[in-house]
Amino acid sequence: MQPRKVQVVIVTPALADANNGNWRTAQRWRRFLEPLYRTRLVKEWPDEDAAADSLMIALHARRSATSIAAWCEHQTGPSLVVVLTGTDLYRDIHTDTSAQHSLELADLLVTLQERGPLALLPAHRAKTRVIFQSAAKRAMLPKTSRHFRALMVGHLRAEKSPATLFAVARMIEPDEGILIDHVGGPLDRVLASEAEATMAACPHYRWLGNRPHEETRRRIQRAHVLVHCSQIEGGSHAILEAVACGTPVLASAIDGNIGLLGENYAGYFPWGDAGRLTHLLRQCSKAQADPAALLQQIKAQITARASLFAPLAEQQAVRQLVADLLTKRDEVK
Repeated sequence: MQPRKVQVVIVTPALADANNGNWRTAQRWRRFLEPLYRTRLVKEWPDEDAAADSLMIALHARRSATSIAAWCEHQTGPSLVVVLTGTDLYRDIHTDTSAQHSLELADLLVTLQERGPLALLPAHRAKTRVIFQSAAKRAMLPKTSRHFRALMVGHLRAEKSPATLFAVARMIEPDEGILIDHVGGPLDRVLASEAEATMAACPHYRWLGNRPHEETRRRIQRAHVLVHCSQIEGGSHAILEAVACGTPVLASAIDGNIGLLGENYAGYFPWGDAGRLTHLLRQCSKAQADPAALLQQIKAQITARASLFAPLAEQQAVRQLVADLLTKRDEVK
């Protein structure tokens, strides 16, 4: 065990009020590290407690770039981990100089799903490791037979592609027995207006707005399927929560989702293809009792992946990450 005088600062642009995956990752990693190191969360570095910090874990190469650069001006030796989000991997590091500089400065890089390193240059890939995020296992709840309930969890912003879900709702007839719930805050006013218009036109679609985390988890447990439409994703917490309680997932076939669910998962649809997603929902809704049907197939596939997302596995990986960085630092002294 390392001495507790080592202090780890976790920089996360998203704090509790953001109610998003980056915040929950930072909070969880602090909990994993606190038994071994003094650990704190900040939105920006430096602050009044900066002098005591020994190591930095920064979430988001672009949004934490100022803190990352400031850290490297004041530190010597290996001491910096940068955790790459979806917008980092699939947008910012290809166009934004501050995000690119963060990659250069990092001693270690982390992606949150197994296809993440493929987005990096070989030199950066060499210092990258994959750490799957985790969700605590929850009971698989019985599903109602009165209707088929699909749930999407994602704030209303372009990266989550809610417009695909709006299009699906308009393709499905109200009497088909498919109900669609949508949890997510109105981060984009235009998309919020589109959600309201879809509710008005489609009685089987409900936009529920931003909901507490525990309520959202219960809704995932009760849904027949989770729908995940994202265009850009670093490692979806909603998918992890679904896997943790045995709820099958219909997901866009993007690297961030394939890196969680696996190459041969049967529940993918091409990103933005509302017609294909509608077809999959109809397949699932009509075949709940058929062991050979799509719904049962994808349920078996997520069950086979569940051990990758166990909290103990993530805890061990995060602690090993910090231990390895301390070893690298000691080696150059």
